[in-house]
Amino acid sequence: MEIKLLNDIVIIFAVAVVVLLLCHKLRLPTIIGFLFTGALTGPHGFGLIAGIHEVEILAEVGIVLLLFTIGIEFSIEELLRIKRQVLVGGALQVGLTIGATYLFVSQLGLESGPAIFAGFLVCLSSTAIVMRLYQESAVIDTSHGRLSLAILIFQDIAIVPLMLFAPILAGTGGDPLPQLLELGLKAIGVILFVLVASKWIVPHIFFYVALAGSRELFLISTTVLCFAVAWLTAEIGLSLALGAFLAGLIISESEYGHQALDHILPFRDVFTSFFFVSVGMLLDVHILLEEPLLVFGGTFVVLLLKALVIVFVALALGYPLHTAIITGLGLAQVGEFAFVLSRVGLDSGLLDQGNYAIFLAISVLTMVVTPFLIRMGSWVGRWVSRLPLPHVLKLGFFAGQLGLERRVEGRQTGLRDHLIIAGYGVNGRNVERAAKAAEITYLVAETNPDTVRRERGNGEPIFYGDVSSEEVLGHAGAEFARGLVITIPDMATVRKVVVHARKINPGLHIIARTRFVSEVALLYELGADEVIPEEFETSVEIFTRVLRHFLVPRAEIERFASEVRADGYGLFRQKGEGQLPALQRQLGDVDISTLGIDIGAELDGGTLAEFDMRRQHGATVLAVRRSGQMLTNPGGDFALMGGDEIVVLCEAKRLSELVVRCRVAVDGEK
Repeated sequence: MEIKLLNDIVIIFAVAVVVLLLCHKLRLPTIIGFLFTGALTGPHGFGLIAGIHEVEILAEVGIVLLLFTIGIEFSIEELLRIKRQVLVGGALQVGLTIGATYLFVSQLGLESGPAIFAGFLVCLSSTAIVMRLYQESAVIDTSHGRLSLAILIFQDIAIVPLMLFAPILAGTGGDPLPQLLELGLKAIGVILFVLVASKWIVPHIFFYVALAGSRELFLISTTVLCFAVAWLTAEIGLSLALGAFLAGLIISESEYGHQALDHILPFRDVFTSFFFVSVGMLLDVHILLEEPLLVFGGTFVVLLLKALVIVFVALALGYPLHTAIITGLGLAQVGEFAFVLSRVGLDSGLLDQGNYAIFLAISVLTMVVTPFLIRMGSWVGRWVSRLPLPHVLKLGFFAGQLGLERRVEGRQTGLRDHLIIAGYGVNGRNVERAAKAAEITYLVAETNPDTVRRERGNGEPIFYGDVSSEEVLGHAGAEFARGLVITIPDMATVRKVVVHARKINPGLHIIARTRFVSEVALLYELGADEVIPEEFETSVEIFTRVLRHFLVPRAEIERFASEVRADGYGLFRQKGEGQLPALQRQLGDVDISTLGIDIGAELDGGTLAEFDMRRQHGATVLAVRRSGQMLTNPGGDFALMGGDEIVVLCEAKRLSELVVRCRVAVDGEK
């Protein structure tokens, strides 16, 4: 058997190499390539694979590793934040999808039992496909990413009760209540185990594992944790995937999570490919040829029905229409656990062989189109949001009742020269803390209703609204604001915010965050004043720490970092300078900066004429802040003091020279 499996693995990967190269040329997602590989090598294609069951086992391993890595990147605290989306949103999605499917299918003449069971199958979405695509596009931290994860978690929990109720629908099962109660008690036990293990057990174990300094030991320990928790949940009747996600949560609470993620990622990518291949093997091309209208029509109905239900659920939870549409299109497919459930229906008589084959074909097709639906989700959301729809749709059904309507408005509160913070994730919170410390008036816009309600209760000036809308930006007082910081991780939304904000206020200083350097030039062209690429800043932070470790003087490090930033950001600006404000284009690489003067520094105690900053550094002092008072246009006889803050116009490359004169040298610096 081992030799047969090895042959199958070689065939799968050999075909996958050719197909993936073709997909790369056609700019198609890799998941499509793996699905097509499965269709070619499977029993309904060329029949090249003998050990289909063994491939399915490898696919299960892939799902476990995928959900484990997602759990590592999450945390228990973040899971508790989305508990309402999990419990309320997930329950609404499952219940309404079952009801809507029943109403539709029963009109086709199907009896009540099979019609309800059809709802069981349709209500489940593909955790593996959606989360893999969201990871690749780095949108799990967005509003629609977290809402999707919440609904998928509930679906993974719901699969067990659905399997228990299936025999009852067929008239062959007993009372499921005792089993459900037993399952509930076991689930509570698992939750307690996760909390205890994450706080006390796992951190201590991994401390000694890490102390040993063995990469192999660390990898094996991580793997044991992943599969042990997955096995535990499977033993009590829950899914392997849910257990793997919980295992990831356990280790994410320790300081060893990132190292564990680094070790597991290569194995995850290999084994998840088997999952997508195994799904492709289910596609029977003969069914497509024999019943094309039924299969393609059924695929369209399933996608439309699920998308509409999920959009309704997202709106009911208070999410804006744009987020609801992206979530609905992302979760519109039929999930992998529906295949397991369909076999239960086949055994109990709720499905016959013909309907089972048609269901498999429809399910696989919904999975095939998922990457394209996710890609077009943001575009569809923006297009629909521009339609003249009622505010109750654009805002979310219960936004008003939850006290999340846009009441904190820049125009109403008379805010001027304030800072607008778009997004309240990690970056948004840090900007908010900095603004508060510097006593800058700010206003936060966020699309997660739970976050808005919680932070409002803490006294934060935060309001509910999607800043990609001109109307919401207007309510935030963008016309009168001094600055806008965009911390939203979704690139399509960031572009839209920049365009609308620049249109409303041509003088607004817009700082946008993006993940990759390749996106910087476009944001400058659209009108952003500053773009912070995380990829670029991470590289600067890395070499800064390397130089510090090798005892390079701090002044030299800062000078080098300033030069790198000036060269890098100067290059970015050149690509998009056509849309920059006229003054900035004329000034080129000259920046306006504020520098604090340390007591005892070189600039402490002398006049501007004595320091001659213009000749030595090409710098002009525009103003001096002293004791909270701003003194503008200081003359040459103006004496600087320690504690002053000087506002200077200076060439970016030479700014570090001036920074050195403002500081007191510490040990190790020249």
